[in-house]
Formats: sequence, structure tokens, C-alpha cells
Amino acid sequence: MFLPMKNLSHIYFKKFQYCSYAPHVRSCKPNTDGISSFEDLLANMVLRVSVWVMAFITCFGNLLVIGMRSLIRAENNLHAACIKVLCCADCLMGVYLFFVGVFDVKFRGQYNRNALLWMESVECRTIGFLAMLSSEVSVLLLTYLTLEKFLVIVFPFSNLRPGKLQTGVILSSIWLMGFLIAAVPLMNEDIFGNYYGRNGVCFPLHSDRQEKPTAKGYSTGIFLGLNLVAFVVIVFSYSSMFYSIYKTGINATDLRSRLHRDVAVANRFFFIVFSDALCWIPIFLVKVLSLLEVEIPDTISSWVVIFILPINSALNPILYTLTTSFFREQVELLLCRWQRRHTLKKDRKSLTSSTIFMETARPQCCQPPAYLQQLSLVEADPRYA
Repeated sequence: MFLPMKNLSHIYFKKFQYCSYAPHVRSCKPNTDGISSFEDLLANMVLRVSVWVMAFITCFGNLLVIGMRSLIRAENNLHAACIKVLCCADCLMGVYLFFVGVFDVKFRGQYNRNALLWMESVECRTIGFLAMLSSEVSVLLLTYLTLEKFLVIVFPFSNLRPGKLQTGVILSSIWLMGFLIAAVPLMNEDIFGNYYGRNGVCFPLHSDRQEKPTAKGYSTGIFLGLNLVAFVVIVFSYSSMFYSIYKTGINATDLRSRLHRDVAVANRFFFIVFSDALCWIPIFLVKVLSLLEVEIPDTISSWVVIFILPINSALNPILYTLTTSFFREQVELLLCRWQRRHTLKKDRKSLTSSTIFMETARPQCCQPPAYLQQLSLVEADPRYA
């Protein structure tokens, strides 16, 4: 309808997404949906910088944990394998953000001319698929890790711990389920429409009137069904675990050590649950409001996809590895050995100085700090890993 109107210079729509149907028009209003603008895929400088920062933090943190977990002796091999698989899933979110940044640079200054082709392209659907795969595999893995710890801590004398074969089957099933969840909307465009191409960042944030009923129901089932149930399970399980640990320690004779242990466990559990809540509660609210046809401010969408959605992927390496006392102790011992080896090489010419260094440095350097020894009462035990 608009293509024959060669002299049309200004046009006004109810929503920004309609501007892509008139790419030759010089001025289109509204000129942004909070994520993209008439000129750029990412509407403002804050989003352009943040997408690269979040991509770097997410990829670097998860790759660091994978590398460190591979080098350092694990307190529980099966648990360490699960954490590395979780990092692989979270790293995909960083890859997704990286490609959003790349295509933002590619379309800089001329986004509206390419918007329709971009949102219907294979590239857009591929990175949307990666984001959904990362999100759902991460949610399912966190739920599995939580339930595993719940059974071990609340029922310590049961034989419910999965073995190597069972763990492999569970991890494979989680990846297969995540793959199917992300791939189903791509299988039939007549039923789901352009599921991932509803906006410039290729992620199905919330429903709109143009979305097909099947796609709207599927999206609701994932975000307000599967993910909400997983979030409730995680909150309930960590609350039960902390209560069980606290109840077990009531009769302990050493009140001081018990207090240190309870505070350490409480802090760690709190931040795990808090990061999940910080990530998913805003997404749940946005989804509910969109289903109720409440007008959602444009800027909310950009905050959700660039800042809120990657929170778990960025924080999981810190919460599940870098904050554990066992991991910090192993890193300190590794650094100590490297420092001693480096000094011995440097002083190899002087056998006397090397001998003196070994005798004086070993007791101080390689002895874990006192607070790590206290926290290790809980976290060094494979059950609390």
C-alpha cells in the first residue's frame, strides 16, 4: 500500500514496528519502541555500550569458571561437571548479546530501511533461538542442581544421589528439552508466525495484537508456566535447605563456629535466590501485563532484554563457583604453588636462598586462612558444593 507513494515524506503509526513497512518514508512516528529507533537497532548510547559490556562479562565469567574448574581438583566431580555445563549454557547468552551488538553496528544510521528484512532473516531467528536455548537450559539446570542439593541436605541418609550415568542422562535430557523448547516455534511459521522477529533484538518479550494465538499461548506456557514453576521450586528448596541446616546445628556445642557456618550458608543461599528473583520476577510481570493488554512503557523492553535477562547468566559463575570457600582455598593454594615455583626458578643459582625460602614460605603461604577453614566445614563437603 505504501510503496507506490513515492512522494510520501511523513507518516504516523500507532506503534513503531509498523514503520518497517514504509522504509522509503523520510520521517515516521513514533520513532522508537524503546529498543530500536528509526536510525539504529539499539536506540541510544546506553544500550549500545551495555550490550557489549554484558556480553563480555557473561562470556568471560563463564569461560573463566570452565577453565578454572578444569584445572582445579573438584570437590565433587559430578557437581563440577554440572557447573561447567551450566556455564556453557550461560555463555550462549553472551554470544547472543555479542551478535546483537554486531548487527547494531552493521545497521547504524539506516536501521528502518533494513528492519523488516532483518526481523524476518535467518540470522535474527538464529540468535533468538540461541537466547531462548540459553535461558531455558539455564533454568532447567538450576532447578536440577537445586533439587539435587535439596535431597542431599534435607534427606542426608537417603540413597537418592544420582550416579555418573544418571547425571549424564539428566544433563542430555535437559539440553534436548531446551533445544526443543527453542526450536518448536521455528517448525511451522503458519502456526507461530515470526515468533522471534517481533522486535529488533529477536527475543519474544511480550505479546502484541499481531501475534498469533498459538504463539501467544506457547510463550505464556514457557514464561508463566515452566519458568514460574522452576522459580517457585528453587525458592522453596533453598528455604527448606537453610531451615534443615539451621535445625541440625541447634544442638552444636561450639556456638561461634555454628554461627559463622549459618551466616555463610544463609548469605550464599540468599544471593542465589535473589539473583533468580531479580531476573525472572520482572519478566513474569511484563508477561502478565501484556496478557492483560496493559500499556507497557517502551523503555521497559530494552531494560528487560539487555540488563535483566542476562543477570543470571552473568552471576551464576560467581554464585556457584567463585564465592565457595573450597574454590577460593584451591585458588589460593594454586597461586601459592605458582609463586613458590616462580621464586625457586628465579633463585635457582643460589641453593641456600632457595632452601631458606622453602622452609620459611611453605607454612605461611600454603596454609588456608582461618575463615576458609571454618567455612569449609560446610562447603568443602560434596553435599554442600
